[in-house]
Amino acid sequence: MQNTALNFDKLLPEARAQEQIAAAPLTYARDVWFRFRQRPTALAGLVIIALLLLAAVFGPMLSPHDYKEQSLTYANLGPALTTTVYNNRYFLMTPALKLVECDPSGRLLRSWDDTTEDMMAQKTVYDIGDGETLALSYKIKPARLVDADGVELTETKTLFNRVYPMGTDMLGRDLLVRLLCGAQISLMIAFIAMLVNLVIGVLYGGISGYLGGMADAVMMRVVEIISTIPLTLYVIMIMVVISSGLVSIIVALGLVYWVGMARVVRGQVLSLKQQEFVLAARTIGASTWEILIRHLIPNTMGTIIVNMTMLIPSAIFVEAFMSFIGLGVAAPMTSWGTLCDDALEGMRSFPHQLLFPALTLCLTMFAFNFIGDGLRDALDPRMRE
Repeated sequence: MQNTALNFDKLLPEARAQEQIAAAPLTYARDVWFRFRQRPTALAGLVIIALLLLAAVFGPMLSPHDYKEQSLTYANLGPALTTTVYNNRYFLMTPALKLVECDPSGRLLRSWDDTTEDMMAQKTVYDIGDGETLALSYKIKPARLVDADGVELTETKTLFNRVYPMGTDMLGRDLLVRLLCGAQISLMIAFIAMLVNLVIGVLYGGISGYLGGMADAVMMRVVEIISTIPLTLYVIMIMVVISSGLVSIIVALGLVYWVGMARVVRGQVLSLKQQEFVLAARTIGASTWEILIRHLIPNTMGTIIVNMTMLIPSAIFVEAFMSFIGLGVAAPMTSWGTLCDDALEGMRSFPHQLLFPALTLCLTMFAFNFIGDGLRDALDPRMRE
């Protein structure tokens, strides 16, 4: 065989620099975050949840109103105020038939409680100061403001409600503050559902799937028995033992809400426990608990996170539904469900009272679902191709 001499030149320093990899190594977490950002809906959902969390924590503290503060004078006000203009002053006749003066920016300045009833003229007279009076005439249908001569005031202007940006409820409570307090309840329910799924559901499903055999059969029969009874019935039974309110819902979620996650984790562990890395862990003498905690469950975290983000909006909706039918938080505390329930009576006349809590509930559930969809695609190894 003929030897062929190979001539190699020494690599120069400037050429060596060109061969270096300029980009930083892409870790798994950075790869997941990069692919998560490629979905605008998932990123929007993350922003919505972050803003909701900040508003729920700091909003009630920054508001000048308390969630249980009542003011019947300002009951059923909307976010937009249709005022009557008289001598460059803005007067609002509230649904409770109280005369309120506003400034041009929409702030509520004062109200009049001292009135004079003129039964003959069918009107209520208000002394607005400086020797001037206004009257609410009942001869006009619907009742309208008239001046001292009985002339109807027709000039109106719509102002944004600066004091109550989302309006008030039937007792004059600030709807915005009550909405933010309801967000605290919903986020607490979301945290509890996440904790229950992570601690009980993951461990129960992991142990069942890894042990297999008779242990798996018995544990899954328990899951089936628990899942056949509706959650509403659990809440009612717990209310008999404890009391009605948020505690009953929390206890019910803690007892039964983990069964879905347990099924998912069990299926993942059943498919993973026959893999080579589990056999290698057994070979070196790892215990059952070590194999489950250090090898099997970490390899199912993608599925666990996705399912957890999908189960959180379901838990929020369950709490809202329970509060809506009267099994949730007790007055004067509030939640999105109780706000929707309270708004039903005046839905035709004051639709904003139902619109804002229902819209917030829908946005929150959509946001969690969008985050779950984004995480599912970002954590799926097949999406890298």
